[in-house]
Amino acid sequence: MTDTYDFLVIGAGPVGENAAQYAVQGTDLTVALVESHLIGGECSYYACMPSKALLRPAAVAATSRDLRGVRPTEVDAEALLARRDYWVSDYDDSGQQSWAESAGIDIVRGEGRVTGPRQVTVGDRTLTARHAVVVATGSRASIPPNLAGVAPWDNRDATGVREIPETLAIVGGGVVACEAATWMAALGTRVTMIVRSRLLDRIEPFAADLIRESLERSGVEVLLEVSVEEAQRPGALSADLGRRHGGPVFLTLAGEVREFDEVLVAAGRTLNTDALPDGDTAETRPDWLHLVGDVSGEPQLTHWGKYRARVLGNRLKAEALDRPAPAVPDGVPVPQVIFTDPEVAAVGPTLAQAQAADPGARALDVPITAASGVGLLIDHPHGQARLVVGTDDRVLGATFVGPEVAELLHAATVAIVGRMTLDQLWHAVPSYPTASELWLRLLEAS
Repeated sequence: MTDTYDFLVIGAGPVGENAAQYAVQGTDLTVALVESHLIGGECSYYACMPSKALLRPAAVAATSRDLRGVRPTEVDAEALLARRDYWVSDYDDSGQQSWAESAGIDIVRGEGRVTGPRQVTVGDRTLTARHAVVVATGSRASIPPNLAGVAPWDNRDATGVREIPETLAIVGGGVVACEAATWMAALGTRVTMIVRSRLLDRIEPFAADLIRESLERSGVEVLLEVSVEEAQRPGALSADLGRRHGGPVFLTLAGEVREFDEVLVAAGRTLNTDALPDGDTAETRPDWLHLVGDVSGEPQLTHWGKYRARVLGNRLKAEALDRPAPAVPDGVPVPQVIFTDPEVAAVGPTLAQAQAADPGARALDVPITAASGVGLLIDHPHGQARLVVGTDDRVLGATFVGPEVAELLHAATVAIVGRMTLDQLWHAVPSYPTASELWLRLLEAS
């Protein structure tokens, strides 16, 4: 290993991995990837992968209870947690390190910090980049001051659950909160969600309402417009991953004290900016220093961060080799899937957001049951599909709520990136009988 590379990347999550890979692949350029914890980052061990490993069996079990011809099944908690452990490789990143090395990426273990022009200090070692330094250090759970003293769970404890509490309070109403409520309820926990405003306040209101109704049908108590006024937990506290962090937690809600075995805080994220030089701002940042992923302030979604890292990596490579940078289209939409029951899949602006920019924008709505293929997936599907269309009849956004709608989302993303109109979509023929026939029903609603 050397101390001088063409590129240095701090943070070896999926975003940092992509930035490093795309900056050097197919060339003789060199890159070092600096990481103090696990290569693969939050997504691989504490977020996307373990949460979906927990949610999929729960979804299959729920489907079996509403599908004639199949014997209803229940979640096997021990087997479910073992499946989670498989997908996080028992928190062993040796496989990720092998991949990085095979891609020509050097791994440097330790806390990295930008300490000078194109310089990164890791312990007693100083690394230098010939061209650029990329910071992809992600984010961490935010814990409000009034809850910090009770050592609450965060997203890592929820995905890394070892001891299943009988009762769990979840503070927050976003994606992490809703997904965690889904798998914890499937594991047999009585879940209470404490939501300051409304559930999932960044998506279409109809989608949030459908998820709230579904959570309540599954036994989750959803308290809207409620905040924790006081939190107490007497006795010794611990921080063991996925195990109870102490005795019962007492939360004061609307003047009433309620007792829970554990409390999970899912109330937003804090950007990990410790690697940046003192006084760093977007206005003062030098042209050799780049932020990508959560730490950049952009949408905190792994696939979006990876996309932005691919774009950045390709651009840095082109600049280093004195080649033209690949063109990037304007207005690339951000897709997202929420793996609740039913699923939510959305891309582009909501109707309200679209109308703020284009007062003539309109919505095309159909029930999820408008496609016969959806009824073949589950006997009693709940949900709705919406296209948001501009005054020029181009597709601007889409939201689907229903069983397995995640697989419908990429078609909507392609339609938006391709600036497709409704007239063009009439010639994209959906197969029968599949859920994708919803596209035809939406067009008929125009």
